[in-house]
Amino acid sequence: MKRGFLVLLVLATLSGAAAFAWESGIFSGNARAADPQPATGTTSSWLHRLERAIGIGGSQAATYSGYVEADYVMVTSTIGGTLITLDVARGDHVENGAPLFGLDDYAERAARDEAVAKLRQAQAQLADLQTGRRQPEVDAIAAQRAQAVAALQQSEADFQRQVQLRATRVSSQKQLDDARAQRDRDQNHVAELDAQLEVARMPARDEEIHAAEAAVTAAQSALDQAQWRLGQKSGTAPAAGLVYDTLYRPGEMVPAGMPVVQLLPPANVKVRFFVPQAVVAQVRVGQSVLVSCDGCAGPIPAIVHFISPRAEYTPPVIYSRTERARLVFMIEARPTEHPEALRVGQPVDVALTGP
Repeated sequence: MKRGFLVLLVLATLSGAAAFAWESGIFSGNARAADPQPATGTTSSWLHRLERAIGIGGSQAATYSGYVEADYVMVTSTIGGTLITLDVARGDHVENGAPLFGLDDYAERAARDEAVAKLRQAQAQLADLQTGRRQPEVDAIAAQRAQAVAALQQSEADFQRQVQLRATRVSSQKQLDDARAQRDRDQNHVAELDAQLEVARMPARDEEIHAAEAAVTAAQSALDQAQWRLGQKSGTAPAAGLVYDTLYRPGEMVPAGMPVVQLLPPANVKVRFFVPQAVVAQVRVGQSVLVSCDGCAGPIPAIVHFISPRAEYTPPVIYSRTERARLVFMIEARPTEHPEALRVGQPVDVALTGP
């Protein structure tokens, strides 16, 4: 029984080899005329005839194997803290700006509130310096001036009376001098109150106002910094996409700079495929390709955006004609339509098309 199986296996192998040889033209006297090949070596000629024999040669566009890859967006916080809320789960679809997570922000909120209070204090001090004294203080000075004016009018009348009495020698020279001195004191008092009233209505000195303005600017900067630190305690989606993974659970400590949510925007999906070194010169950035996969409704168009400058799987030998056939170059293309139909790690076939 075992010998019969071996005989059948040998016969099947010989039949396949004979069919391939007949198809490739070995038993035909005009094999080269039927299948002209450039003088590039026996290996390439046999590979070409083998492709035709199994039905992948001819004018049909060649396809190259590859897989789906993606550039993930790692949403992080520059300030560490305990994870309090996780607003998304793996597999969710989020919109741009949607909340993703929140860290403990008690200290940051307290710092923000303190900065707000200091800013209001600085603004109030600046407004006080710019408006001068309060109105009740100005009114008090004005009332004192009114009293001084009344006293001046009385002393002026007394002085004029003493001048008349002295002319008739009814009063003495001393009484006239006393009346004149009182009149002069009242005049100076009115002038003093006029000056105080003018000063009360004036703002502070320019140097004091400039210092107060600088204090307001410093307080505003401190508030901006505190507000920024508070904003770092929560993460939002920088773009619409798929939540590919969540890396922490609520209650865990998240170090500064560590990602919490791994996001995959559709525009970041790409296809990596590999072409032989003999074909890489025909591919250029911006070229159109068609991506096919198992279960896809149809080919997905994509655009080549990267061609690797070095070969993959390079054998550690001198590049002979035989060994060069093993060299492939990695190429990346981004889908222009329906990127959501592709899954990371999914094997695909890529066909080169027009420009």
